[in-house]
Amino acid sequence: MTAPKRLTDLKREAIIQAAITEFHASGFDITSMDKIAATAGVSKRTVYNHFPSKEELFTEIMHKLWASIRARTDILYHPGLTLREQLRELLMAKLQLLADDNFLNLARVAIAATLHSPERAQYMVARMGEREESLMVWIRSARADGRLKPLDPDFAAQQLHGMLKAFAFWPQITMNQPPLKEDEQQRVVESTLDMFLACYQA
Repeated sequence: MTAPKRLTDLKREAIIQAAITEFHASGFDITSMDKIAATAGVSKRTVYNHFPSKEELFTEIMHKLWASIRARTDILYHPGLTLREQLRELLMAKLQLLADDNFLNLARVAIAATLHSPERAQYMVARMGEREESLMVWIRSARADGRLKPLDPDFAAQQLHGMLKAFAFWPQITMNQPPLKEDEQQRVVESTLDMFLACYQA
């Protein structure tokens, strides 16, 4: 049985969700801690007790984004399974994440907050690279097993991510299109697998 959350934990979560809402609506620079407190239904003192600065609050939002990516997209290489089976599982997990409204809202906040801050943009790119490392590890393992042709794992991983995001991330982020339906996800995954394996499978 899961223990009930403490009041302080509930307030912290309310502050984070309020910050996501306000950052998304008004942008990082315009949003004030006062506004976040009002939206969260807590005092400004409570906000500062949890997060000493707006930058630290933004960093917490970023951590939630990276955690959601890692939790859903980690996959290990299995010599006994076909490459297509393994990659299909990985890519479908990625698409399910990209279809999640909370993830998309977090991503919109993160992208908007980095537009006018090179420092935040560098941080975001660096952390994204860390979280997408699992695919490169899988590609290296498949290559070491002789099942992929010689390739640059980083380049190949970016190709895979790029093909998915062209349909299931950037249209939703930039044009507010709805997430892909299940049949659309399957079409994107199978087409991506066809191209990747035709190019790289040994």
